[in-house]
Amino acid sequence: MNLKETLKITEIFSSIQGESSRVGLPTTFIRLTGCPLRCHYCDTSYAFTGGERITFDQIFTQVKNLGNKNICVTGGEPLAQNNTKSFLRRLADSQYHVSIETSGAICIDCIDPRVKIVMDIKTPDSGEVSKNNWSNISLMKPTDEFKFVICSDEDYQWSKTILKKYTLHKKSSVLFSPCSDSIKASHLANLILKDRLKVRFQMQLHKILWGNEPGR
Repeated sequence: MNLKETLKITEIFSSIQGESSRVGLPTTFIRLTGCPLRCHYCDTSYAFTGGERITFDQIFTQVKNLGNKNICVTGGEPLAQNNTKSFLRRLADSQYHVSIETSGAICIDCIDPRVKIVMDIKTPDSGEVSKNNWSNISLMKPTDEFKFVICSDEDYQWSKTILKKYTLHKKSSVLFSPCSDSIKASHLANLILKDRLKVRFQMQLHKILWGNEPGR
C-alpha cells in the first residue's frame, strides 16, 4: 500500500447537501477522521478518532457506486491529513464537482482551484476562535464561501465586525448559520435583515429532514 495515496475515513455516504450554495443537491460525502479543534456545538465528534485507512482507489470505487456528481470532503477537519490536497486534485481531475468543508485553522494554500472551499470562521462562542488562521482569507476565491455559525447576539456582533474588517463579501460569498442549540433561526434572520448585511442566511437542511441521524 502506497501510504501517500491513502486517507483515514470515518464514513462515505450519499445525502442531500444541507448547506452552502449547493444546498439541496444530491451529494456524496467523504468524512475524514481526525480534528484538532473541539467546537462546543460539534455534531460529528464521532469522527475525531477511529476510522479506517483506505486507498484512494478504494474511495473512488465507493464514490462511483453512489453515483453522485457532487462530492463534499468533510470531517472532522479534512486538511489535518497530509494527503487530502492530492486527493482533492484527483477528484477534480475525474470531473467531479468537489467542495471541501474546513475550519480554516489549517492553511488552504495549494488546494486545487477547481475545488470550492467552504471555510468555517470560528466565532468566540465556538470556543475555538483562537484557531482562526486569518492568512487564509487572502487565499479564498470568488467561488469559495465563508461560513459563520452564530451562537448568540455577541457572536453576531463579532461576526459583523469580521465581515467589515476583512470586507469578506467582496472576496467570496458569506454564510450566516444559527446554532440551533442557542439562538433562534428567526432571530438571526431578523438581525441580518435589520442590518442589511450582504450575507446568505442558511439553516442545515439535512437536519430539518433527518435530525441528528448519523450518515445524513
